[in-house]
Amino acid sequence: MTSGEFENRNAARWAEYERLVDAMERGQEIGGVERLPQRFRELCLDHSLVQARMYGIRLGERLNALVIRGYKLIYRSRRHGWESVVRMAAVTFPATVRKEWRLFWLCSAVFWIPFLLLVWVAKHDLTWIQSILGSQGMAQMEEMYGGDSPLAKGRPGMGSDFMMFCFYIQHNIGIDFSIFAGGILAGLGTLFYLFFNGLHIGAAAGYCNAVCNPQAFWSFVAGHSSFELTGMVISGMAGMRMGLAILWPGRLPRVRALVEATKKAMPLIYGAAVMTACAAVLEGFWSAQPLTWLPGSAYAWKYSVGAVLWLLHIVYFLFAGRRAGDAA
Repeated sequence: MTSGEFENRNAARWAEYERLVDAMERGQEIGGVERLPQRFRELCLDHSLVQARMYGIRLGERLNALVIRGYKLIYRSRRHGWESVVRMAAVTFPATVRKEWRLFWLCSAVFWIPFLLLVWVAKHDLTWIQSILGSQGMAQMEEMYGGDSPLAKGRPGMGSDFMMFCFYIQHNIGIDFSIFAGGILAGLGTLFYLFFNGLHIGAAAGYCNAVCNPQAFWSFVAGHSSFELTGMVISGMAGMRMGLAILWPGRLPRVRALVEATKKAMPLIYGAAVMTACAAVLEGFWSAQPLTWLPGSAYAWKYSVGAVLWLLHIVYFLFAGRRAGDAA
């Protein structure tokens, strides 16, 4: 096939592609724009054939210019960072959590069942609590939430609010990363860390509820618990996605299956990281404050804010991004 024959055969397709690109560059609404990605891939193939068959500089430069224009349009979202961030938060993250609903309930069960069990056990027998927290852990709980301690004593000797924010960022991200990275052990590490944190946090909550000042404890954790605990569960979902790829790679080699699973888990990791950061902000600058500048009881404010945040989380993960997903 000569250069002229090749050009005549594909002229109509190239003209359609150029028409779509011109309209999009001018911001005009035009029918058939959904065909642009397909035409772009076909044009890339044509361009490579022109180069391989040495059909001439003129045709090569023409197709190269069209490829560049199409690339800028199709991949322009990568240049608009804020647009990508908003879409990730409003659509991709909640949609991915809903898509992985089986992993969500699995990880929730692994964490919440031991948590609730230890809170219940603490009312009847402290033996399990003592074995999990140890004498030092119980003494720390009593120092933080014992007696009639005001909320500001929820972290004695820990420094300024900003220092506490930094501490919580380091501590919470370390927990979430351990849960996620445990997925590399065929998911067993993820399940272990979720179960262990459920036991430990449940033991601390149960001990404070039974021995210390329950109001001081529950009002302290109410504000940030929705972000912190849900982020922990979602980190577990990402870890289990990796673990399942190792256990059941399908027709792909295990390394390739692991890479693909990690890509699918990235929205979960990004979302969990943001939730952990939000938890640290609340824990550092809100949870331990006495709120003397607000009318009424500080405990009531803490509980109200915590209840509203839990409700917003439920609504967000149930409904956010549904219309955008249906349109896509």
